[in-house]
Amino acid sequence: MRAVVLREPGPVENLELKDLPLPSPKPGWVRIAVKAFGLNRSELHTRLGLADGVTFPRVPGIEAVGVVDADPSGEFTPGQQVATMMGGMGRTFDGGYAEHTVVPKNQVIPFESTLPWAVIGQVPETLQTAYGSLTTGLDLKDGQTLLIRGGTSALGFATATLAKDLGATVFATTRQPDRLETLRGHGVDHPLLDDGDVVRQVREIAPEGVDAALELVGTPTLPDTLKATRVHGTVCFTGMLSNQ
Repeated sequence: MRAVVLREPGPVENLELKDLPLPSPKPGWVRIAVKAFGLNRSELHTRLGLADGVTFPRVPGIEAVGVVDADPSGEFTPGQQVATMMGGMGRTFDGGYAEHTVVPKNQVIPFESTLPWAVIGQVPETLQTAYGSLTTGLDLKDGQTLLIRGGTSALGFATATLAKDLGATVFATTRQPDRLETLRGHGVDHPLLDDGDVVRQVREIAPEGVDAALELVGTPTLPDTLKATRVHGTVCFTGMLSNQ
């Protein structure tokens, strides 16, 4: 099978397209014929040597979607549509940047969809991160206010969509003036220009501060995010688009 292999941490040239033997699933594992996979910032961190517990050479990729190719237990049917993510993928064992990947059975999620694989491939990690941040991280409730730092990232857009479904009023930031209307068109109630004065902008609308905030940029914006959040509010640090 063809796979992208990271020889060792370093520049992008350390990624090689290679022919590898087809992996065999051991008991409790499932082999998936990969149809699509998302590209995640954490994989950049892996390539740069910033991720813990990674051994090399390694096939990167923390998620994949495809169809079951082999399941020794017989629980999954060959050809069944499935998604998988995290759990050590692309770090402690080979991940989704390949024509086939073998993963633990307990992290295989069956689904049915007629959407194109290129669309389905964008879903697993983005939506599970957004949903987990809003529910487990922030415990966001209907009627609360939410600030998203890094609102025009893929995760920012996904979070805004889910937050609106939960009944929240959404604030979201962008550093690009021409993206403000993009945020508004995506359902964001209060698009904010990240011009260094986000706290004032937030508190002009929500004087006590927002109930919850999702930090996707990193430590450079975290102090302002905290100041824009009300007393006893909650901040969830999920991403670091700044690499800090």
